[in-house]
Amino acid sequence: MVGGTTEVAVISLGGIVISNSIRIAGDELDEDIVNYIKKKYNTAIGETTAEEIKKEIGCALPLMTEKSVEIRGRDLSTGLPKNITITSTEIQEAMSESIGDIIDVIKASLEKTPPELASDIMEKGIILAGGGALIENIDKLVSEKTGMPVFIAENPLECVVKGTGKTLEDLEKLKTVLLNARKMKS
Repeated sequence: MVGGTTEVAVISLGGIVISNSIRIAGDELDEDIVNYIKKKYNTAIGETTAEEIKKEIGCALPLMTEKSVEIRGRDLSTGLPKNITITSTEIQEAMSESIGDIIDVIKASLEKTPPELASDIMEKGIILAGGGALIENIDKLVSEKTGMPVFIAENPLECVVKGTGKTLEDLEKLKTVLLNARKMKS
């Protein structure tokens, strides 16, 4: 996931076989949290606070031990500052629809994957990268919904940047891969 989009790709032999994209990712999850708190608590918070909540107690499945965090927002009735305590279960609920949409894109990509590659994915697993990979239990939820093993990349936040850097270093060599990816999205 990148802040505004989630990219799903099946890569084999250095090329993109299947590629899908959805305009739901970290920014949308933050917005989901803002809207949930506004609706449930009649309290306004900013996107920065929502992102901090997501990072601190965000989860895709219930946690063994529920977490909570106290936040400060603006009471929409009085206009005054207000403290509220929000739980990981509430944040899971707030993000569930968007995370469900992301999982649907993953499943749609897997459905289009040629059978011989699907068996490789079943053996080696799905790799999650980007900020969304840091949402607690996202790997377990994707595995539960796809029936496949799911792993989080070693440095999920750095993967996109490092991949872009490697692409730029080897642009001529990867030109055909990039052109094929562009054709697939058109």
